[in-house]
Amino acid sequence: MGQKLLIVDDQYGIRILLNEVFQKEGYQTFQAANGYQALDIVEKHSPDLVLLDMKIPGMDGIEILKRLKAINSDIQVIIMTAYGELDMIQESKDLGAITHFAKPFDIDEIREAVRKNMPKQSVEQGPSN
Repeated sequence: MGQKLLIVDDQYGIRILLNEVFQKEGYQTFQAANGYQALDIVEKHSPDLVLLDMKIPGMDGIEILKRLKAINSDIQVIIMTAYGELDMIQESKDLGAITHFAKPFDIDEIREAVRKNMPKQSVEQGPSN
């Protein structure tokens, strides 16, 4: 199975779009509509990389990011924001997010960022023969 990607966004259309794009690229994808689902998936499936929307009702992106990093400090997180929220972007980077995209985003730029930042091999997979 391919590398694991978790998409966290409360907007169904964005989740579906990203899911389709990254499944075609060969990633094993997971979707979460909120922070609780996201944390549950991280605990059960240990995704390699997370695409995290910062504007989610309930638990906001900063809180989700803190909890993701508490579960797995090595997890790669790319954040998505709807606005030029510089404070939130800076705080996210301070908490370990690797980069950010403003919506509406260029899908090719996100694909490239995921490709570049996805860990090369999941640890539990071992070498493929």
